[in-house]
Amino acid sequence: MTAVPKPLKFLRPHYIEMCAIYDKWTSKELKSSLAEVLSVLAMTYSENNKHDSLKFAILCENLNIVSWGHEYICHLALEIGEVYNDQVEREGSGKATPGELQESSTVKSEGFEFSKEVILQLSLEIVPYFLKHNGEADAVDLLLEIESIEKLPQFVDENTYERVCQYMVACVPLLPQPEDVSFLQTAYSIYLSESQLPEALSLAIRLGDESLVRAVFEATSDPVVHKQLAYILSFQKTSFEYEPVKEIIGNTKLSEHFLYLAKELNLTVPKVPEDVYKSHLDSSKSVFSGTGLDSAQQNLAAAFVNGYLNMGYCNDKMLIDNDNWIYKTKGDGMTSAVATIGSIFQWNLDGLQQLDKYLYVDETEVKAGALLGIGISACGVHDGEVEPALLLLQDYVSNPNSKISSAAILGLGIAFAGSKNEEVLGLLLPIAADTSLSIETSAIASLALSHVFVGTCNGDITAAIMDNFLERSSVELKTEWVRFLTLALGILYMGQGEQVDDVLETINAIEHPMTSAIEVLVSSCAYAGTGDVLLIQDLLHRLAPKPVREEEDEEEEEVGDGNGDPEGPLNAISDVLAKQNSEENAGDEGGDDHDMDSQEVNSGIADEKKEQQENGQENKDSEEKEAVSVDELSYAVLGIAMIALGEDIGKEMSLRHFGHLMHYGNEQVRCMVPLAMGLVSVANPQIKVFDTLSRFSHDADLNVSMNSIYAMGLCGAGTNNARLAQLLRQLASYYSREQDGLFITRLAQGLVHLGKGTMTLDMFNDAHVMNKVTLASLLTVLVGLVSPGFMLKNHQLFFMLNSAVRPKFILTLNEDGEPIKVNVRVGQAVDTVGQAGKPKTITGWITQSTPVLLNHGERAELETDEYISYTNNIEGVVILRKNPEYEKEEAS
Repeated sequence: MTAVPKPLKFLRPHYIEMCAIYDKWTSKELKSSLAEVLSVLAMTYSENNKHDSLKFAILCENLNIVSWGHEYICHLALEIGEVYNDQVEREGSGKATPGELQESSTVKSEGFEFSKEVILQLSLEIVPYFLKHNGEADAVDLLLEIESIEKLPQFVDENTYERVCQYMVACVPLLPQPEDVSFLQTAYSIYLSESQLPEALSLAIRLGDESLVRAVFEATSDPVVHKQLAYILSFQKTSFEYEPVKEIIGNTKLSEHFLYLAKELNLTVPKVPEDVYKSHLDSSKSVFSGTGLDSAQQNLAAAFVNGYLNMGYCNDKMLIDNDNWIYKTKGDGMTSAVATIGSIFQWNLDGLQQLDKYLYVDETEVKAGALLGIGISACGVHDGEVEPALLLLQDYVSNPNSKISSAAILGLGIAFAGSKNEEVLGLLLPIAADTSLSIETSAIASLALSHVFVGTCNGDITAAIMDNFLERSSVELKTEWVRFLTLALGILYMGQGEQVDDVLETINAIEHPMTSAIEVLVSSCAYAGTGDVLLIQDLLHRLAPKPVREEEDEEEEEVGDGNGDPEGPLNAISDVLAKQNSEENAGDEGGDDHDMDSQEVNSGIADEKKEQQENGQENKDSEEKEAVSVDELSYAVLGIAMIALGEDIGKEMSLRHFGHLMHYGNEQVRCMVPLAMGLVSVANPQIKVFDTLSRFSHDADLNVSMNSIYAMGLCGAGTNNARLAQLLRQLASYYSREQDGLFITRLAQGLVHLGKGTMTLDMFNDAHVMNKVTLASLLTVLVGLVSPGFMLKNHQLFFMLNSAVRPKFILTLNEDGEPIKVNVRVGQAVDTVGQAGKPKTITGWITQSTPVLLNHGERAELETDEYISYTNNIEGVVILRKNPEYEKEEAS
């Protein structure tokens, strides 16, 4: 109280009398001065949400807000928000009178009318004060409350823009639509006006608007800045074209940069699968006795591991120049074995020469593998003028042999993921739309097209997929391939939010039991990475056992009183339903005693006969419903992980939900939970996650075990995590007699050592921009693993993961594009949003010389001022220029 001015201390008890005096006075000047004092007094006296401070502030004609201090201004801002929200609620609930709705610019509170224009004007006086006094968050919150965030840029200057934009971007995952988009657009315009082009580009990519991306490029004429922006854009595998730097955007330098990294880190010597298996450390030799190991399936696993280990290095000891290994596998295994050569030459078109010789062999499977490998080696690399992968693969797309055509289509999907290539559309759309072809071919064509046009809402592809749903027979729609048709639709609308509503309406119009499953997966993809709480609640509601019980009750009521057998045993919770049925039957008997006559008895007998005739049909329907609900539950589990990806708190909470689902879910839910946990923590090996997965990997249900093992591989992808590697070696020993279990374990081991620890599947970069191509590739494999047995038969689909892989390096170049060595500090990223002063953005750092590797959750900064970076996020390829003002410190 000592800080409160004495006049205010003495005037507070007389507040009510002074309000009465104010009403009696007639002099405008006196009333205005008194209103100013009353506005400040009301801050400590006002009751029952009268908003007197705001009322008197508006009544004061020459209010000098700043002179009354920070606390008063904060109080005014609070009342402005409350008054505005009251009016919005009144309009929303329909309590506002027609007159009020017509005059929506007026807000009523306790008999006093607040004009929206006056409130806005007052707010715009408060905002500059907040920005000047380190209250950036308060300024943003106030404009958010009165729905005027677009007015913020005019008040921001070079001293405040950084903190304002950081806070706004941090708020985005917590805001509903459309406020999240308006926040991104406002932050984008501030960055652009302050010439912070890399940050503006990141937000333009998040908004998914090519015109905004072009505006960033056109905001400068500096060719070096264009190159830096192009390197940031190349990470997204985007279709954006900007002539001077189209080679960089098309990733043509990626292989060259990666091989430079390998040379600098002494990783050029090829590794073999045995380097990962480390069988000499295993005490039980049963796994590695000659007969157990030399099976075709384990040779295929070794080929996959070899492909993962040496990915991008253009060299290995097992497959290149050694055709014999391919013939140690058999059937479709040869396809995947040859395709792994494409993995070894990923991003490097030299792989096309290596694979060319396999196009002229007699075995169909080997030829198919070569086609798939060609697509993999050209993955994400586009020159613009010549597309060698397209020239080689287009002739095989319509091949009468389904193995060759499917491999060529998949190869195109991997090579052109995210590129929106019109030639690929023209080539594959007729195949996707042709319902006379097998559903497998149409599904693969639709999947490949969706990867090429990820997140574009392409109407032609959508129509082709919908035609398949509408025109295929019910027998065809029961096959596993339908999942990929559904996923293709989801990938097309990935991250597009409300734009998916029209498609969902069309899906609901189809009278088929599988529509709800399609709806779940497509809407989950559309809102992927948003952290939308309401959607997650809806998915959890679907997974809860309760709705299933209610459906059964409704069915029984429709059948009628006392008619027929209860259908409880068809359900996962049959014993509960049986109990319910017995109670209902008891109630029914009481009702029958009340008014039962001969007519009703006769009708009951007739009903029984009719029911016996229809019994077969009902059983079919119930089987169909059960099969479909399995997919719906699977997609719901994956959907929770997809939506929660956007923000850290959501990810933490989702992991807890997955623990609950593992306890009370049915076998299909339990089968998907490990994969969802893997998706939430891709390339982020947290001990609590992979310990839980390790526990699930010994589950009684083999499908749960296999998915848990694969999820362990996803968690540790490209990290060389020693503890995870040890757990997987133990699992290899444990599953030595179980061929499928051992195969999945080998794949997981390969993923952990992806690119000898230089690559990642992480879908977010340091600027927190989600890579849609990466997420689409991961989902393709996870949806296939809804039934692991199907995925093991069609193991070529595992190669869809290749388009998700990226190197996790920091490579520094000079302005001429030549690599240079500088010292950088690499440490754990720290969230500095809203913190006072200039806090450190990393903690626990280690100083290293570039090129260096950057793991999940890590951030880097330059050690000295010798060089100036063209981007604030030191990640990927970074261009530096010499600092002319730098003076080297002399050693004392």
